[in-house]
Amino acid sequence: MAATRKKNTAGRRILVAGAGLATVGALVAAMPAGASEDRVGATAASQQESGGTNGQGWGRLVDVQLLSFNDLHGNLEPPAGSSGQVTRVKEDGTTEKIDAGGVEYLATHLRQARQGNRYSITAAAGDMIGASPLLSGLFHDEPTIEALNELDLDVTSVGNHEFDEGARELARMQNGGCHPTAGCFTKDQKFDGADFPYLAANVTDEKTGKPLLDPTFIWEKDGVRIGFIGVTLEGTPNVVTAEGVKGLKFGDEVETINKYTKILERKGVKSIVALVHEGGMPASAAYNYNCDGDGDGDGEGVSGAIVDIAKNVSPQVDALVTGHTHQAYVCSIPDPAGRPRLVTSASSFGKLYTDTTLTYDRRTKDIVRTAVSSANHVVSRDVPKAADISELISGWKELAAPIANRPQGWIAADINGRGSTAYEKPLGDVIADAQLEGLAPADKGGAQLALMNPGGIRADLVYKAAGAEGDGVVTYGESFTVQPFTNMMNVVDLSGANLIAALKQQVSGSNLNSIKILQVSKGLTYTLDMTKTGADRVVDGTIKLNGEPIDPAKTYRVAMNEFLAGGGDGFAALATGTNKLVGASDLDVFNAYLAAHSSATAPLQVPAANRITVVQ
Repeated sequence: MAATRKKNTAGRRILVAGAGLATVGALVAAMPAGASEDRVGATAASQQESGGTNGQGWGRLVDVQLLSFNDLHGNLEPPAGSSGQVTRVKEDGTTEKIDAGGVEYLATHLRQARQGNRYSITAAAGDMIGASPLLSGLFHDEPTIEALNELDLDVTSVGNHEFDEGARELARMQNGGCHPTAGCFTKDQKFDGADFPYLAANVTDEKTGKPLLDPTFIWEKDGVRIGFIGVTLEGTPNVVTAEGVKGLKFGDEVETINKYTKILERKGVKSIVALVHEGGMPASAAYNYNCDGDGDGDGEGVSGAIVDIAKNVSPQVDALVTGHTHQAYVCSIPDPAGRPRLVTSASSFGKLYTDTTLTYDRRTKDIVRTAVSSANHVVSRDVPKAADISELISGWKELAAPIANRPQGWIAADINGRGSTAYEKPLGDVIADAQLEGLAPADKGGAQLALMNPGGIRADLVYKAAGAEGDGVVTYGESFTVQPFTNMMNVVDLSGANLIAALKQQVSGSNLNSIKILQVSKGLTYTLDMTKTGADRVVDGTIKLNGEPIDPAKTYRVAMNEFLAGGGDGFAALATGTNKLVGASDLDVFNAYLAAHSSATAPLQVPAANRITVVQ
């Protein structure tokens, strides 16, 4: 009997009434016609004696392979620069960077991994789309959905970025159809939508209380049944524009998973995996870091929101596949009964995949927890490209080329953004300066300073040419990959007191345990003391604009994107702004800055990134 994964749009209930469609991607409408050693548990020595045959036969114990990944973000091609690398710890304790990612390679790795496994499931933990490079983003992520269909993805949870363009667009991703304003991108061919179900158990319609998408999915083959519950982070409205989540309610992750665990149990499904778009921060950035240390399964190797979730989700759930933080880990965290339970995450952008063995007991219909093993594997680029994916990418690249290859400016060296681990990122300075310059004229808003959220910087500017444009040339495709949201710029009146409060919210409130340091334009300086805690980390009296201390009683004109102006990322103080003027998009001002400040003979230099003084 084939696994239950055929497309059934009638069975995937998606409510779109009252949900808004965001204006992200309006550009399209105007467009001319090796492996890790990180393991949890050990394979049961008695498996062969009990009838287990490593997924090949019909014994009491059979191995089910779970291949998983997360946070692809439409990265069909190998991510450029440091965004396309993972860190590995070598046996001598030193580290090395490995080039990784690219869906052509991911497809090959997954297909090779499936070989010899009778029972194999491929699942994901959200953010498959959204904040995507131009190749996918220009076409409202249709290319990524098509690629995931080719990868034979069985199921995924939604992530916060699945809501970037609102519930109606998410419904189109699932069910297909041409874009409501941009239309169909290929002649005489309608977009078919996803062959796999999107799960969103904790996302409901505000008015009816009904789930937006199917909460659960049951994979079945030869009588082996594995249930999946998909949730996104409860705080999705804090990290998505208001229009994207209009009319929706996001529930508690633990309460929702526990609720649907009971529902699955009533259906006779006892083997359950939660796909959770929320994550943690491991103690090491290396993908093969031993998250469990001494192997006692206490989960001390990872911190963050996923730890509390994992410790409170029903013991009946056998594993948690997670995401959102773009980190790599394979850890065991004790469930409420005190038993170690697998929690995994495979970095981002398709650079890793996790291969987990779930040993299924046909008699109890449950997973033998002590026999679960798991490891993260690098999506290396030393394997053949998957020909079908290459053909798919080639077709979309041909459509995108007239826009994607257009030069926007020149750089003298790599300007790191997403790949920078510093609080103040060189590319962050460039973007903030671009926003200040674009919004400073009186008729454009009269901005005196600009603030940029770090999560909105999606890539680096890489010196090495990606195509035929030449080294140092920044193409439209590359600048779009850095700033893919096309958020509209806002300029608002903000009191000095609220400006100070916003800077302190970087390291306090909802950002206390996951700090978000705003990128600041030239002239704004202050000291960040990381030896202190909470709001005290932003040192009082050090915040200055052009050398003058910020006056709490004075009003300042501040430029920022519409996401920040709405209080996104926990910056409630920024939502107090008044006298708002809406300007050009963040991408437009970024490209205008590149054009004005660089040429082939005088390329843009890498900024010093010395506006924030950091005390460690």
